[in-house]
Amino acid sequence: MTEAAARPERPAKGGRRPFAGDGLVVLDKPAGWTSHDVVGRCRRLYGTRKVGHAGTLDPMATGVLLVGVGKGTRLLTFLVGCDKEYEATIRLGQSTVTDDAEGEVSASRDASGLTDEAITSAIAALSGDIEQVPSAVSAIKVDGRRSYARVRSGEEVELAARAITVAAFDLLRRTNGDGIVDLDVRVSVSSGTYVRALARDLGEALGVGGHLTALRRTRVGSFGLDRAHDLLELSEAADDADASMPLTPLAEAARATLGVRELTEDEARSLSFGQRIPSQSPGRDEPVAAISPSGVLVAILDESGSRSRPHVVFAPAGS
Repeated sequence: MTEAAARPERPAKGGRRPFAGDGLVVLDKPAGWTSHDVVGRCRRLYGTRKVGHAGTLDPMATGVLLVGVGKGTRLLTFLVGCDKEYEATIRLGQSTVTDDAEGEVSASRDASGLTDEAITSAIAALSGDIEQVPSAVSAIKVDGRRSYARVRSGEEVELAARAITVAAFDLLRRTNGDGIVDLDVRVSVSSGTYVRALARDLGEALGVGGHLTALRRTRVGSFGLDRAHDLLELSEAADDADASMPLTPLAEAARATLGVRELTEDEARSLSFGQRIPSQSPGRDEPVAAISPSGVLVAILDESGSRSRPHVVFAPAGS
């Protein structure tokens, strides 16, 4: 697996383009940028302060970051829980204070004697429905403060284990070094899974310690790298007065992620006023995208009861 790309130059401050419209941007986050950095950059490129993201990526990580623009920010709540896929490199034989390459090495043990069978067995034990203790330097809040902030101030933090699903944990390549073993892996996991915690736990299970040296998110839900745009591409589009900014329309983004209910004109009008309509599938737990006959995303519905209740309304009356 190739090393993460060098950190790109910070964007200069300047004016914004006219508002590019409402929708979702599938962005390939560069290494060295925080997710917040990316949001700030997109605010200028897309001409609005209403920009947010679904699912933080650490600065070291690259890959798919879903960014909502305008009314697209209202859709992010329903995207955060999507399953995710990553390609990563796990280094066995070294533990770090952050469980990744950004932290200092806290312990080293010779991993050169590990057999392929032992590694395969340990990976299998970390697959399926398991309990995972998140990394102490995660963004999880403990009594109102981020866990990583407490750790950096010298506190010892113990986070509770949480149920996660590791749908796939595939070993792609093994590389032996001087007392270390690097594993290139591909994992498909449920929302809330920490890949660096998988690296830590794999190393602990093998008795040699482990941490993450590279991480690239290749998919969030149905949105993969094949649909992603990098910041250079977005910047070039913003500088071209004749170019349109890359943007997945709200209805298309919702169709790719959620169940869909096709509305009649009367139903679309009622929902646009925030009114309830009879549920199409009472008892359904998952949110449903309600699409008008003209193809407009009108609302995201809660259809668990006998009458559908809008979680959020997107389209005004008459759309």
